[in-house]
Amino acid sequence: MKPDTGSVARKRPVNLTLNEELVRQAKALTDNLSSVVEKSLADFVANKQRERLTRAEAVQKTVSLWNDFNQQKGSFADEYSTL
Repeated sequence: MKPDTGSVARKRPVNLTLNEELVRQAKALTDNLSSVVEKSLADFVANKQRERLTRAEAVQKTVSLWNDFNQQKGSFADEYSTL
């Protein structure tokens, strides 16, 4: 899922606590610090969402493999079950 970063997205002021020297240096490099921070935040969100999706897919593949194995061979615990 790509975060909504279009110009039509509603914007609002927020408070951040940032390193004062880093902010000073960044302001010397850009006229629009908000835009730079917004793009960095959008990239961060997209990367984290991609990581979550990759993990979820890996879990689903593992579950599917285990279910296939269990269907073909049965459970290791079956021979020890007292039920």
